[in-house]
Amino acid sequence: MFLSPRLVFGALWLKKTIPLSDRQLGRVDPNFRIRAVNLGGWLVTEGWIKPSLFDGIVNKDFLDGTALQFKSVTTGKYLSAEQGGGSIIVANRTTASGWETFRLWRINETAFNFRVFGKQFIGVDTDENGIGIVAISKAPGHSETFEILRNSDDKNRVRIKAPNGYYLQAKTEEVVTADSQGNKGWGDDDPSVFVMKMTGRLEGEFQVTNGYGPENAPQVMREHWRTFIVEKDFEFISQNGLNAVRIPVGWWIASDPTPPPPFVGGSLQALDNAFQWAKKYGLKVIIDLHAAPGSQNGWEHSGSRDSSQEWGKTDETITQTVAVIDFLTSRYAKSPSLYAVELINEPLSPGATLSSVIEYYKAGYAAVRRHTSTAFVVMSNRLGPMEPRELFPMASGFKRSVIDVHYYNLFEDKFNNMTLQQNIDFVYNNRSSQLNYVTTSNGPLTFVGEWVAEWQVVGAGKEDYQRLAEAQMEVYGRASFGWAYWTLKNVNKHWSLEWMINNGYIKL
Repeated sequence: MFLSPRLVFGALWLKKTIPLSDRQLGRVDPNFRIRAVNLGGWLVTEGWIKPSLFDGIVNKDFLDGTALQFKSVTTGKYLSAEQGGGSIIVANRTTASGWETFRLWRINETAFNFRVFGKQFIGVDTDENGIGIVAISKAPGHSETFEILRNSDDKNRVRIKAPNGYYLQAKTEEVVTADSQGNKGWGDDDPSVFVMKMTGRLEGEFQVTNGYGPENAPQVMREHWRTFIVEKDFEFISQNGLNAVRIPVGWWIASDPTPPPPFVGGSLQALDNAFQWAKKYGLKVIIDLHAAPGSQNGWEHSGSRDSSQEWGKTDETITQTVAVIDFLTSRYAKSPSLYAVELINEPLSPGATLSSVIEYYKAGYAAVRRHTSTAFVVMSNRLGPMEPRELFPMASGFKRSVIDVHYYNLFEDKFNNMTLQQNIDFVYNNRSSQLNYVTTSNGPLTFVGEWVAEWQVVGAGKEDYQRLAEAQMEVYGRASFGWAYWTLKNVNKHWSLEWMINNGYIKL
């Protein structure tokens, strides 16, 4: 094709005067897209992915973060922390909500702290003859340590033993004390008996390691890391149309081999192995900081102890998280397999404010760039109330930057009653529109970092699941960075890409 001198000159002038977009500068092949699978449940525990990991824990009903409510059999009312905490404990609520819910901190298999709505701990009031029950202390000690005794015939009928050796009792709706001998049996006439209801539980890294304790957790976790994901899995991934893995890690990995309790060392060696296997089988690696100090969303997969969300509320948590990113990037920057570093997974608004997230992303991006100019830097959009392009003003100024969005036809009420076809239409219409909105020619790249061929449709057959998977791969394949399926292995079969591929539900 003939090009006129004017056109050639004009093109050179444009090249010099108009800065090329990061997308133009960052890709050798502009058509390349990541087709990845998440290695969920491996280096960051999620109990629903592999429930058997918790089987050996003694008294495993009572793990850290388990939410309990107690109804007095004599008053017929729930125990409650007045004002949500900072005052006395009463037994006068006809219904149970936040103030009537107590989160466990596990000390060992028999001893626990109870954390209330306002983050104080239930304890014996030493100023009230040592029998008054209050929720005042912000730091639990001996006075805040209790035992839960269950009726062998009805596990939901319990007594709560206080540190003074006596049992809690609801003398009246307004008076709860720790002065019962607890020797009247389990009938409805004993004020020391409560009906217990579990309303929530966490099964994450904190729960599994603290549940097993310092004697057993190291062996259990190292065996899990050694066997759950192995070299053959990387070979399988490479042979089935995928080109990358997204590997969730926890902040404690940067302190390996001696992370702060209850976490245990050994996950760093597993990550080292992953990079070696990725190199051998030609796969790219996206390191995903799935759990940040203090927890960025309060969920089990962010390492939360009791659903508290503390990340970003202090400079210390941000500084500590940047140090983790610096550690990981410096360790793997020279590996040919390092393709991207995701600074944090799913920060949840409004707890994770936009200002704190932006502050962190700027510092995290700088930490990555200290060690590599080629690795992509992935920034997860916040979950919860937010504007999908809220990170654009910042991210557009970064080279090789990526925005991560997660799309599930789950977890929202609107999906509960959708038909099969409505789910498919939602992917082609709504998800396509959402992805188009965050995919711009001069902004950051887009990455659907998590999706799954699962829904709320009852009785769907194999062909139906194939349609759902194909629709999502078609739409999410338009993401300018690519996509990653959640996850490779899972006892819930449709969440396991390995199972979906082996059984012909997904073909790549």
